[in-house]
Amino acid sequence: MASLDLRDVVKQFGNLEVIHGLDLHVDDGEFVVFVGPSGCGKSTLLRMIAGLEPITSGEIRLDSEPVNEVPAAKRGLAMVFQSYALYPHMSVRKNLSFGLETLRTPKAEITRRVTQAAEILQINELLDRRPGQLSGGQRQRVAIGRAIVREPRIFLFDEPLSNLDAELRVQMRVEIKKLHRRLGVTMIFVTHDQTEAMTLADRIVVLRSGEIEQVGTPLDLYNRPANLFVAGFIGSPRMNFLEGEVAAVNGTKTTIRGKSGSPLVLPVNGASPQTGAPVTVGIRPEHLKIVDPANGSLSGEVQIAEHLGGETFLYVALPSDETLVVEIQGQATARPGERIGVDFEPGAHHLFSTDGKVIA
Repeated sequence: MASLDLRDVVKQFGNLEVIHGLDLHVDDGEFVVFVGPSGCGKSTLLRMIAGLEPITSGEIRLDSEPVNEVPAAKRGLAMVFQSYALYPHMSVRKNLSFGLETLRTPKAEITRRVTQAAEILQINELLDRRPGQLSGGQRQRVAIGRAIVREPRIFLFDEPLSNLDAELRVQMRVEIKKLHRRLGVTMIFVTHDQTEAMTLADRIVVLRSGEIEQVGTPLDLYNRPANLFVAGFIGSPRMNFLEGEVAAVNGTKTTIRGKSGSPLVLPVNGASPQTGAPVTVGIRPEHLKIVDPANGSLSGEVQIAEHLGGETFLYVALPSDETLVVEIQGQATARPGERIGVDFEPGAHHLFSTDGKVIA
């Protein structure tokens, strides 16, 4: 196991800078997820940690030791790729043992590690098959097993579940989390799927355009996003956003004049915004409730009702052409075309300034 430190790490391709001086510390045994949209630099960052991509400047340290000049093969890390990258002509057993054989590991030790990995991943009965005889989930288990037998200091995962169907993704998420608990090894996992990030991570690193937007536990990011980008990226369905301006600040209350024409009277959660300042109000779908149209802070027409059995999502069109997503537990009776009122749970909102930073 190992801790990891990135110190002012920069990556350039020619004149194009794609990673902009990142600083990050990962504790020994921690499960950290890099998440962000395509092109944010998360896979490039992972490859630099692995030693597969040189850094332009800065420093990468494993257990406080600089590894900038250490080749990938000698860093003691193991990487699981998006493509399974298995040798098609080799059996599962051979796929697991081949890397150790090239390192001239004693045969008895190879047998021990392969047997142990097969037991952890429950692939004992697959050892004599070839990759072409395996399902996608089984191939991914073998790819993870190939990393396990190396007994690495850190596991690196580069979107390993993106090629699996929805049911297998959920299953493999559980298996990877169980693997982390069993091995206690530091793991860094890259994904663009915020649900994977929320369910797997001890801490999430949210990246955008080569910069870190926020680092924190899943619930920290969900409940206390630092800016508009994190608020919109973390959570499914995403947070609702309504544009407006501050009409008045009166003690513990802030009145927002929205595009819909209805004033929103919100409790002050933190610093009071200035009167007249343009703001964006953020509210999670589960913090909205349906009321009579005459009594709601907002009212609109139901466009779509998504019935998922245990919960219902209503897409409500406001007069301002903005759309609210409202989450209702259970099976709601509201139908498309129906006019409804919407109210806020007190104190559950977020306010953002024009530069996207959180105000309250």
